[in-house]
Amino acid sequence: MIDKKTKIVATISDRNCDVPFLTKLFHSGMNVARLNTAHQTIEDSLRVIGNIRSVSDRIAIIIDTKGPEVRTNHTENGLEVNYGDMVYVKGAPGKMSYENVICLSYNEICNDVPVGNRILIDDGDIELVVNSKQKDMLVCEARNKGIILGKKSVNIPGVDTRLPPLTDKDREYVRLCIKEDIDFIAHSFVRNKEDIIEIQNILDKDESRVKIIAKIENQSGVDNIDEILDHAYGVMVARGDLAIEIPYPRIPGIQKMLIDKCIERRKPVIIATQMLHSMINNPRPTRAEVSDIANAIYSQTDAIMLSGETAYGSYPLESLKTMASVAIEVEKTKEPINDIPVVIINNEISDFLIKTGVKAAVDLSAKAILADSLSGRTIRSLAAYRGKIMIWAKCYDRRVVRELALSYGVNAHFMEASDTSHEFVLQAVDSLLRDGVVDNNSLIVVVAGNFGRSTGASYVEIGTVANLINI
Repeated sequence: MIDKKTKIVATISDRNCDVPFLTKLFHSGMNVARLNTAHQTIEDSLRVIGNIRSVSDRIAIIIDTKGPEVRTNHTENGLEVNYGDMVYVKGAPGKMSYENVICLSYNEICNDVPVGNRILIDDGDIELVVNSKQKDMLVCEARNKGIILGKKSVNIPGVDTRLPPLTDKDREYVRLCIKEDIDFIAHSFVRNKEDIIEIQNILDKDESRVKIIAKIENQSGVDNIDEILDHAYGVMVARGDLAIEIPYPRIPGIQKMLIDKCIERRKPVIIATQMLHSMINNPRPTRAEVSDIANAIYSQTDAIMLSGETAYGSYPLESLKTMASVAIEVEKTKEPINDIPVVIINNEISDFLIKTGVKAAVDLSAKAILADSLSGRTIRSLAAYRGKIMIWAKCYDRRVVRELALSYGVNAHFMEASDTSHEFVLQAVDSLLRDGVVDNNSLIVVVAGNFGRSTGASYVEIGTVANLINI
């Protein structure tokens, strides 16, 4: 694995998931593999999961749900519209669109959408404005030229639909995540805490440890971010639908606000959508895309994501290498520490020592920060400070190793539990020596605990490798 701190999520499709390809992605900087279930069957997903796990047990897996989305129904040839054309929109799940009537998958569309509201189709490529209502249909006027096809996304800015949080397919995939011990579920179109709780209740019935990532892609999700973070493990800023639902000039500010909220709560955050979109078809990125990646990293995100670039693009490996190389260069010019206030996550002493450890490592130009963890909580707290010194996390749970694949600046490995903190230091430092991470003269900052692995950090120790192993 290359030495970068920003984590990379790569979307993997069943069309391009052979083991040699995934191995190349892993060694080029992929930390997390994402499956978009909107375009896969259960059998497809199981094949992808099996191939990912055969590459490395340190690659985390995220499975997306579809969530409460609205789409156009199938149409014979599509409806061609010009500016000013009248289009009728009807809620009729399962019914084909016909003539100039566009049928949607959501039955209550006529009741929920007021006159004067916009309806955006196919990622906003076609805009309709509701002029009036006629029986069970919305009478709309087209605001631009285009062709309305079936199975295309429908966004209704400013309107909360009454769709259930989970579709039948979503529930099937939640059960798959439980059975296969998947690391994360990324739930789409999260509107409020209830959308997260519905999935969590299913997980709790099976005592599952699958973690939920809330995909924020509408105004309700932005407005309710605090209550969502009370229940979600982390957040994905899904800027595609978000920039359709919300005026695009506001997106950079919202992105920064969501990152800050997640850091404050010590929860991982992913910036997603079109980061290297041009590389789906081209071998080189645009300058704007490079700047977009840099802005996300300067804004202190944990992770950045590739979607179509690796799922079906012509240059998947080049896209990942590009993203990794940009991350490495940007990290060199970042502030050496994100000097945020201490937040009590474990306990007051532990969280004070965590910040002290990161700051000491930066000020003394240490080679590494070394810490152990049972749950990952201490490590995520260390990561929140976004220090320039890599955190080498020794975890007593293989699942936690994968969960930390989403946390900035963390290189996590499994380690059998030690009887004492001194034994932990000896074993952990020895492993860093064997892996060539440090030498005898390297300075290391150790953040660990003397009072049991569930109580958090209780001391910070600073010393050279030679001194630490000869104590």
